[in-house]
Order: sequence, then structure tokens, then C-alpha cells
Amino acid sequence: MKNKPATTLRYEWLTGSAIRTVLDELAQLRITVFRDFPYCYEGSVAYERAYLETYMQSERALLFTAWDSDQMVGATTALPLTDETTEVQQPFRDAGYDLNSVFYFGESILLPAYRGYGLGHRFFDEREAHARQFDQYTLTCFCAVQRPVDHPQRPAGYRPLDEFWTKRGYRQEPALQSTFHWPDIGETESTAKTMVYWVKALPAE
Repeated sequence: MKNKPATTLRYEWLTGSAIRTVLDELAQLRITVFRDFPYCYEGSVAYERAYLETYMQSERALLFTAWDSDQMVGATTALPLTDETTEVQQPFRDAGYDLNSVFYFGESILLPAYRGYGLGHRFFDEREAHARQFDQYTLTCFCAVQRPVDHPQRPAGYRPLDEFWTKRGYRQEPALQSTFHWPDIGETESTAKTMVYWVKALPAE
């Protein structure tokens, strides 16, 4: 495995309102990474501030970041499902899940130059360890956008992360879906996007 970035990066853990101290850096990283397929996100700082407020208001929220010198190059987030928005909670409520037992994993974002060094696994390890410390969560989950195979922005040779997620022990639950809204590249109005959830029983240490 490649190891150069892993040995030169520094890592930072922030929770709850402390996330606000790196809000601008996190917002810019999200805008940069999510501009690529499949999210094709036409980002704005205003949208980012509104989205990230949910995490900053949750005492148990985690932001784990990777830095190369003074640049944030990777980040991942997590928080209790009970602290998430209604649109995230609703499919679990409708399916009869106990929301108090579920920890929701937000984004895992990494600049292209730092991919392939094992940081994707590190992001999952950190979030799962964070959820375990509270002794009430038995399930973790995240969601991913669904794009048609003939989407015009789909790059040639694109490979979704399904295989990676499956190897991490997650399974897709097509019955669990939410609708998120954001503007695609070149658009000014937000449009609806279908998000499908992946779930995994939280392993003990």
C-alpha cells in the first residue's frame, strides 16, 4: 500500500460546536469534492453553512479531518440519527427502526491526490469507534445518491463505491430512501435527488 500521505498528514477530531472553528475549510472541501460525479454539486457557502449547522448543534457529532500542512484534504462526519433532519430520520421511522439506536454517517470526502492510501477505511474506523463509545447504538448507516447509468455527467469507466462499502460490512436497503435537494453544476435552483441508505450492525470493539 502507498504510505506517503498517511505518514505526512496530521489528523484532528472535533465534536459538536467545535466544528464551527473549521467551517470555512470544511465547506470548501465539500464544494470541491462533491462537484464531481455522482453528486455534480454546484456548491455555495450559504448552502454549506445551513447543512453543517445540524452537526454543530449536535453534542455527539464527530468531524474527523486530515490535513496536509494548513490545507484540509479529507474529512468525515457522523452524528446520532436523532440529531439529524426529519428527511433523514423519516425512512427509518416508517420502517420501524428505533432511532435512538442508530448512528448516522455523513460524508467521507477526500481530494483525489490523497486517495488510495487507506484513508477511506480510516474514516469508517473513526466513525464506528466514535459511535461505540456511547453504548447505546447498535446500527450505523449512511446514504448515497442514485444516478441513472446514462447520466450525461457520468465519466467513462466510472466505478461506484458499492464494492468498498460491501467489504466494510454494509448492505444496501432499497426500502430506505430519502429525497435531498441541491443544485447540479450549472444550475441555480435545487432539484430533488434520491438517496438510498446502507446499514450495518455496529460491531463491538
